[in-house]
Amino acid sequence: MTDLDIDALILSEHEAFRRAFAALEAVKDPTELGRRWQELADQLEVHAAGEEQVFYPELLQEVDDSEGDTLHAVKDHNEIREATRAVADHEVGSAAWWEAFRTAREATVEHLEEEEQDVLPPFREQVEPSQRRALGERWLAFQDEHARARGLSGDDVDPDAYVEEHAS
Repeated sequence: MTDLDIDALILSEHEAFRRAFAALEAVKDPTELGRRWQELADQLEVHAAGEEQVFYPELLQEVDDSEGDTLHAVKDHNEIREATRAVADHEVGSAAWWEAFRTAREATVEHLEEEEQDVLPPFREQVEPSQRRALGERWLAFQDEHARARGLSGDDVDPDAYVEEHAS
């Protein structure tokens, strides 16, 4: 696996998300907390949208029996989006905000673990390294184009329609 391999890039972002969630727990200043949370929320959306645009269509085409995992992943992305939006419904740093934050973290971490255990290993096994590197380049271009969630709606994606569109 190389640094440009989409698998390595996704795993690297997963670790960065875990660190960012943990780091936010130590922030006391509400202004700083709000700013850093928004940065993380934007990164989560860029990641989910990137997977939906770059990674999962390829998974559906290249990995046997990947429809169920993809359907589940898109549902998870929607759950993370909903949980992330819920954080914004509360005053930064309030008890309700922290509760919503922890719900978003739980949804995110559960999804990351499922991808790492169930989705990425068969992808790694069934997709050639050169193709994974090419996808990594597309991934990085998507990240650059949509930095800070620029141009992304954050809207939920219909999982059934998504799989139907990309599995054919």
